[in-house]
Amino acid sequence: MILYGRNPVREALRAGRRPVHEAWATERVAREDWLAGVGDVHVASAEEIALRCGSDSHQGVCARAGDYPYADPRALLTGEEPLVVVLDEIQDPHNLGAICRTAECAGAAGVVIPQRRAAEVTPAVAKASAGAVEHLPIARVRNVADYLAQAKDAGCWCYGAAAEAAVDYTRPDYTGGVVLVVGAEGKGLRPRVAAACDEIISLPMHGRISSLNVSAATSALLYGILQRRENA
Repeated sequence: MILYGRNPVREALRAGRRPVHEAWATERVAREDWLAGVGDVHVASAEEIALRCGSDSHQGVCARAGDYPYADPRALLTGEEPLVVVLDEIQDPHNLGAICRTAECAGAAGVVIPQRRAAEVTPAVAKASAGAVEHLPIARVRNVADYLAQAKDAGCWCYGAAAEAAVDYTRPDYTGGVVLVVGAEGKGLRPRVAAACDEIISLPMHGRISSLNVSAATSALLYGILQRRENA
């Protein structure tokens, strides 16, 4: 995998969860201390770096790293009062990256994505997450509804998010283990996934637009959950 951008490459080095074999950097970036952890750093032009990584958003550096190390989905449920984000067929890599960035900043135990019909961790996702995917455990599951059943067996409460839900997101206290389930862009939660949730919650909408972007909605819900847990 060719990572690109300063934060994705730097966080991959900091996290140490996968090897970073070699890097290509402009002359100025190649002199920066944080690249010292890479065995081979090749000085290259911005154009050469763009050709290698397939993007002009490389910020003067790209690197060849190992495959992304997905986590064990069951391990995310074992901590004390874990907060897990489950994404039901999110397909836009920028949304996945943005959600992972917020989840990592909010201290979530991890993010769970389906193995099929969903975005996976790619260089574009790493870039959109500002490198957060290198620290945040991300797991893949075959069946989201079955995973929610496992979460309930582990003592977690599962809250699905839907714009049309009657339950305001401030009503639950979110004590104990919490799984926040967010649906796909446009489609929302699939019926079986929604049925597997303990409660469906919504954000208030007072403007003329009826819904938020999925990454923005997830951010608002995560920090709303954090506030409720801290107050409780």
